[in-house]
Amino acid sequence: MRRWRGKIRSSIPFHVVDLTEILAIFGLVASLIYLLSFFGIAFVQSIVSSTDEDEDFLVGSSAAPAPAPAPCVLLGSADTVSEKMPQEDEEIVAAVVSGKIPSYVLETRLGDCRRAAGLRREAVRRITGRQIEGLPLDGFDYASILGQCCELPVGYVQLPVGIAGPLLLDGQRFYVPMATTEGCLVASTNRGCKAIAESGGATSVVLRDAMTRAPVARFPTARRSAELKAFLEDPANFDTLSVVFNRSSRFGRLQGVQCAMAGRNIYMRFSCSTGDAMGMNMISKGVQNVLDYLQDDFPDMDVISISGNFCADKKPAAVNWIEGRGKSVVCEAVIKEETVKKVLKTNVQSLVELNVIKNLAGSAIAGALGGFNAHASNIVSAIFIATGQDPAQNVESSQCITMLEAVNDGKDLHISVTMPSIETLRSQNTLKCMPLKDKRMSTTRNQICLEEWKVWIMRYATGWRATSLSSCLN
Repeated sequence: MRRWRGKIRSSIPFHVVDLTEILAIFGLVASLIYLLSFFGIAFVQSIVSSTDEDEDFLVGSSAAPAPAPAPCVLLGSADTVSEKMPQEDEEIVAAVVSGKIPSYVLETRLGDCRRAAGLRREAVRRITGRQIEGLPLDGFDYASILGQCCELPVGYVQLPVGIAGPLLLDGQRFYVPMATTEGCLVASTNRGCKAIAESGGATSVVLRDAMTRAPVARFPTARRSAELKAFLEDPANFDTLSVVFNRSSRFGRLQGVQCAMAGRNIYMRFSCSTGDAMGMNMISKGVQNVLDYLQDDFPDMDVISISGNFCADKKPAAVNWIEGRGKSVVCEAVIKEETVKKVLKTNVQSLVELNVIKNLAGSAIAGALGGFNAHASNIVSAIFIATGQDPAQNVESSQCITMLEAVNDGKDLHISVTMPSIETLRSQNTLKCMPLKDKRMSTTRNQICLEEWKVWIMRYATGWRATSLSSCLN
């Protein structure tokens, strides 16, 4: 434009151009084409789409309307339901709405769990006046959960399951199933697995394996509570208590009893091994055996609850952080310097500094209880849901402290995670071992399988590091 202004002032014709001006004109045209293609496509498509919709509307108004697909009987409007629903079902729904038939007896009365779920869903719609939208009804075996894990079903929730891995742990490769709706969680976990595998893998150590249950009892006086405390914690009485505790299970074995008092209330924290099971029912039965036995020598003992929250189950508690509950594990790996730079896109010193300032000092300022990590609970919850574990036990299972240190003259990164209270089964019927062949390996030991529970700890570690540290420093 400046050159053209100079031509106007010097009366030089516009059509006389040199190579520089030709390139400038070409660049201007290219820029205009790019801007139109970038910003104009959406505008043009919106005009075309609206035109197509108008045409469809006009065509539909002039031609005979196509028959609409039959709506689901139990998801339509009230008028549709009254027309389509069989008379017998209509009577049952009306009885449920009026309270004549309890909703929880539909499965037993009808003998059809799918039908019971649909009628219950319709009853809820009529009572609340609201549709249950976005919740599938068909495609699920409701008989499989009858009397097992969910009462009064009206549908089911669909969650995507991703696979991260392979994770090289203790010389074996594992693929990690994760059910989540959080974007990038599986991808970042997969990147952590890659960093560990390229650095030679991780190793794990089991520190302790003991589930706990802590009943609470009350005595007339604090002195009597103290007498029971002394009796339970006396090593001379352990063998007798162990025999009484163990008689209700082939796998549950008493490991110890820890007592605490609050006035005349006594809390007895029993610890026991539970084999492959998570063991809450197993240990509760054993505890009940001991309480029945103690009633003979302590007839004035009033048992308030089989669980006095000194266990502590599904609540953040210092006793779990210090004493442990379930599986107490520590895992470690050394990530090579080139892997930190290539895979995690950062450097060793930055990771070490970030861990101290954020995960250690920051968590301390926040008064965190077992939360000296970035977000271990993300990985714990995703794996718990994918493998049929109890998601509520993520509360204590995700308690974790992560340590990062520079080793080998500051070149490599040593990472360790210590998790004292992972509450989980060693194996789950809902998750089958599925061999996956890996072309890079000469064997088929790759499995989607949680029979070895210790693999969990490094899943949390890989997801934590990849998701938080490396992503924040990209």
